[in-house]
Parts: sequence; structure tokens; C-alpha cells
Amino acid sequence: MLDPLTAWSGVALALLMGQGTATMILLARLLQGPGRRPPLAPQRPSGDQIGAVSVVVPTLNEADRIGPCLAGLSSQTYEVREILVVDSRSEDGTRELVKTAGERDPRFRLITDDPLPVGWVGRPWALHTGFCQSSPRSRWILGIDADTQPQPGLVTTLIRTAETAGYDLVSLSPQFILKTAGELWLQPALLTTLVYRFGPAGGGDGTSERVMANGQCFLCRRELLEKLGGYELARGSFCDDVTLARAAAATGARVGFWDGAKLLKGRMYEGAQETWDEWGRSLDLKDAASGGQTWADVAFLAAVQGLPWLLLPLLALLVWGLGYASPFLWAALGLNGALVMMRLGLVAAIAPSYDFSQAQGRWAFWLSPLADPLAVVRIALSASSTPKRWRGRSY
Repeated sequence: MLDPLTAWSGVALALLMGQGTATMILLARLLQGPGRRPPLAPQRPSGDQIGAVSVVVPTLNEADRIGPCLAGLSSQTYEVREILVVDSRSEDGTRELVKTAGERDPRFRLITDDPLPVGWVGRPWALHTGFCQSSPRSRWILGIDADTQPQPGLVTTLIRTAETAGYDLVSLSPQFILKTAGELWLQPALLTTLVYRFGPAGGGDGTSERVMANGQCFLCRRELLEKLGGYELARGSFCDDVTLARAAAATGARVGFWDGAKLLKGRMYEGAQETWDEWGRSLDLKDAASGGQTWADVAFLAAVQGLPWLLLPLLALLVWGLGYASPFLWAALGLNGALVMMRLGLVAAIAPSYDFSQAQGRWAFWLSPLADPLAVVRIALSASSTPKRWRGRSY
């Protein structure tokens, strides 16, 4: 029988092999940060993009949060040809709010989509409907979610930057509005799962299999959407934004995911429970990846984000408390300590991605790394199941 020191040393060696490889991958992704594209800053219109964009907003019972979105879109200048709000028969007053906005701004047009066809998820169906009914004179299609708050200059800056840099499809990460202590603790840990897997917004564009996107603000050239057949190839996807972006990248289109914190704000969910239920069930991105890639990402997150918080105190107890000192145990202790310190440093790095003006219990944000094991569990749970309910619909 192995003595405890030998046994624990063997465990430490296995950890070093698995976590060490994952840490090298993580470092390669995070080191994109210093050289990434800076957050887009608002630009003034120049007069050369009149009517270039059709905006499509999918809605279903969004009355409680669509007001700032409608106001923000109305503030966009003449680059916006039309704003198509595609509603799926809301029953909470959403339609009336859109009609009222249309009385002040004739660019708003309320559309009711047809009943959801078999095999389609509601959001891509609404976006597809809006694209099909948009003006063919618009060079760009901009999908905007009702939970966002577009800031002045969003559309001007987005299309000018995309055209200048030669991109065909660009999506933005917003500045998140969090209010309660629970979501301030949980949401940043869930966001970090994306940063660890795909690097920071504005980093490298990546291969088609690793492209990241955010459907809250999703700009695509009309000719590219036509080539892809609209949103049809993402019809059954609960992460249609990433599915479509990766399909576009696979055709050779230039796809970007940029930091839009100065141009777009968003309050996605109310409280920690809704964040866990709604956002957590799509963050695995399994509909845009193979099963092998999905579970490889889960294992990667476990190695570098979830396990260090559990292993560090255990390894410290073995080395300092029980005196099981060996090179492998010391090395595993050092590696997990470094991963924890790296994660703590990331809290400050992602702080500009949040609007704390309405936050109650802001201290919880700084404790969010402690939610990392729970965030990894949520990704694993999502990867192992298919959503049965999404944004007010049952599937």
C-alpha cells in the first residue's frame, strides 16, 4: 500500500499535468488583453451613411424593460433607415409602447411574426422575419435586444468602424447593469467563463470554431445574411448569435467581437435566480459547437476556474498542516495559488464592463471569484441538457 505522501504526490502530479496544460492555454488567451481593440468611443455622424442600417428588435412581453431600448434607438441619427420591432404576440403592453414610440419617430414599424414553425427557436425566427421584411436598400442589418440601452452614437460608430476595418459581421459586449448583491456576486463569475474560453472582447478574431458573438447588438452586412440564408441555419439554436457568427466565419467572412461598454448598456435579468436560470442555460454554447468541444471547455473551466478555489486550501493543509512536503505538492500548491491570484486580478480588469450606479451591495462584486465553482457547475449542467423553456416559450 502506498504511503500517504506518495499517494498525494501522485495526485499532485496528475493535477500539474492537467492544470498546467490548461493554464498555458488560458495565459495565451488572457495575454490578448493588452493588445486588444480598445472600447469603441462614440463618433459623430459624417453624412455618408444615410439609411445604411435596418434595425430589428425581437420582442415577447418586454414591456417592463423595452422603454430605454426604444428611446435609445430613437436617438440614433440618419444612418438608421428603419426600426422593425418584430413582436411574438405580447400580452403585457409591449405592442402599445412600440406604437407610441412610432407616433414620435416614423422609423419604428411594428411587425407580428407568424406562429413559430416546427424546429425554430423564437428569437432567430423573429430576427429572420425582420430581416425578410427589411428594406433591400439597407446595407447593414442590426439586431438589437429589447433589454439593451443603446447610447448616442452607437450605430454611427459601429458601422463606420466595421466598414473602415473591413468587417462583415460585428457584435458588441455591453456594459452590464447589475442591481442586487446576488447578481453582483454570480453574474461576473458566469461572465468570466466566457473570458476564459474566448479571451477578452476586442482580442483576436479567432478561428471559425472559436468565434464569439453577442446577439444583444449584432451587426451584419445584408449581402452576407443573404448568402447565409438569413437566420435559417441557426433556427434551432439557443445561442443563434454564436451559431451564425461561426457559420459566417467558416465562409471566410471577417467576424469581430468588440468592447461596446461606451455605446451599449444592458440589464439582462432580474436577480441572481433569473441570471442562473436564463443566462446559465445558454452559456455552454453547445448549439454552436461539437459535443467534444463543449465538454473540453467544461473540463478546461473546471481546471483553471472552478477547482483552484477548492484545491488551494486542501493543498495548503497537506503541505503546511500535515507536513506532506514534496516537489509535486509544492508545485501544485503554487500553480493553484497563481490561478487564484490571476482570477482576483481579473475582477479589477472586468470592472469597467459594469454600471454600478444602481447597485445595492457593490461589495458582492469583489467577492464574485468565490462563485467560480458554482459557475462551472452551471456550465456543466447546461451542457448536459436541452432547454425546455426559453424567454417565455416552452419547447
